[in-house]
Amino acid sequence: MRLLLIEDDKTLCEFLERLLHADGHGVSIAHTGAEGLEALRENEFDAIILDRMLPGLDGLRLLKTMRGEGFTLPVLMLTALGASADKVEGLDAGADDYLAKPFDPAELSARLRALARGRSGGYGALTRFGDASLDAAARTLAGPGGRCEISGREAALLAFLFKNPNQVLSRQLLLERVWGADSDVEEGNLNNYIFFARRRLSQVGSRVQIVTVRGLGYRVCEC
Repeated sequence: MRLLLIEDDKTLCEFLERLLHADGHGVSIAHTGAEGLEALRENEFDAIILDRMLPGLDGLRLLKTMRGEGFTLPVLMLTALGASADKVEGLDAGADDYLAKPFDPAELSARLRALARGRSGGYGALTRFGDASLDAAARTLAGPGGRCEISGREAALLAFLFKNPNQVLSRQLLLERVWGADSDVEEGNLNNYIFFARRRLSQVGSRVQIVTVRGLGYRVCEC
């Protein structure tokens, strides 16, 4: 993938550049939010690795700006702010994944591979269930009450649920299919994304619900 790394720690940038090149990625680096936004507007990238605490235009504001301008490429937020509330805020702002510093380089590589799988499709462009319609490529969800934009990870989760309706899907299966079997993702991330997906369905006025099956997993159904 062609990656845009937006990080103000130059020592960390040097380390990440070596790591990412070793994994076969091309890397462009910006040290401020303003530089990152300019690079994004002028070049083509497959994904972004974004620090949250940037000078001037911080990571959250940059993320909201780029989503508002229609940029849909996946974003992995890499930051020292690792509390649950920080993660929810980052994901809610439009990040597709969130990894706290210090991090395991192997986990970063695995999460980027998972983002690449999600970007490449894997679920088909348009998936429908009940009164909801998901366009994974455009990252939009539509229902009787309108349409909304969603993140790449939300799209991957909803696509897998929609393709397996009325079935109890275990938490482990969802983690493997949405994040990848080789990703060391925290289970709390799944809780966050189930919450986001339910809110999105409600936002578009859909009757589709994601039901918790206690001790087993989740089931999507139309109620």
